[in-house]
Amino acid sequence: MHAHDWQAALAPVYLHFGGSPRPGTVLTVHNLAFQGQYPKDALAALGLPPHAYAIDGVEYYGTLGFLKGGLALADRITTVSPNYAAEIRSPEHGMGLDGLLRQRGGALSGILNGIDTDVWNPATDAHLARRYDARDLAGRGANKSALQRRLGLAVDAAAPLFGVVSRLTWQKGSDVLLAALPALDALGAQLALVGSGDRALEDGFVAAARARPGRVAAVIGYDEPLAHQLQAGVDALVVPSRFEPCGLTQLCALRYGAIPVVTRVGGLSDTVVDANEMALAAGAGTGVMFGPLTPDGLGLALDRTVQLYRDRTVWRRMQLHAMAADVSWHRPAKKYAALYRGLAAHRAA
Repeated sequence: MHAHDWQAALAPVYLHFGGSPRPGTVLTVHNLAFQGQYPKDALAALGLPPHAYAIDGVEYYGTLGFLKGGLALADRITTVSPNYAAEIRSPEHGMGLDGLLRQRGGALSGILNGIDTDVWNPATDAHLARRYDARDLAGRGANKSALQRRLGLAVDAAAPLFGVVSRLTWQKGSDVLLAALPALDALGAQLALVGSGDRALEDGFVAAARARPGRVAAVIGYDEPLAHQLQAGVDALVVPSRFEPCGLTQLCALRYGAIPVVTRVGGLSDTVVDANEMALAAGAGTGVMFGPLTPDGLGLALDRTVQLYRDRTVWRRMQLHAMAADVSWHRPAKKYAALYRGLAAHRAA
């Protein structure tokens, strides 16, 4: 946990044990995996009274649980997507806190994240080789060839180009993507990756790029202009997370007309409409969703994506639906405002 994270997590605890009337508190959880656990002898250094170390306070399996204390004592708890709010009440995704979250279910809700649609706007993005919008998608072709040239990929308009902008970690399913590269090879597709994380995964993607010149490119680190160029240039963005509180890269992908290929978890399933037969018939598909997360499962999802890509009419329709999705903060902001107003009214009653 960063300093501001643990301060936020403990805010309801300090207010509860402060001994004076307190305002209502809302704790928003991004990723339940990062909890802030420390030895119990740190209690005095935090300035908390001894009785705060209790089952209904910060005690957590014999340690100090910063996030656990906040979850126990906040008046309202939110997560960054509705589906993640449901998932974390299960043993599979609850990270040891599912029992507490089931107990506090009445106070728990999910509100989707958004992105800054002024910063992430293909019509005005200064990082792009050519700007474009939903009325003229020809600019995506220019951005694809520019990205291929920059990353040393074969400049081939017909080759499906998959992209990744991610931390390279177990959570993000990076190991499964690495194992699924033979399936991508068999499809004649390309991969452009920008990210950093676990050293073994970084090395694995660098080795894969060396073994597949012109077909796989891996840029280790984070490069903001390149991230924009990737969203504008790839045909599809792969987000194979094992769990995902919300996810932002798939929101950027929707905004830029890059079709998200995502696992059916957390906020990914709240933000992407799978292009299955019924969704396509209804004109609603914006991406490809799959599960479970295995190399074979991801390989099949990549294959389905390529089949959709080969039907240019269907693909364009999916791009237009994706770009029409509201990924801004407008709706989430209204929901947060309503939550705070409701809490204020409840405490004033």
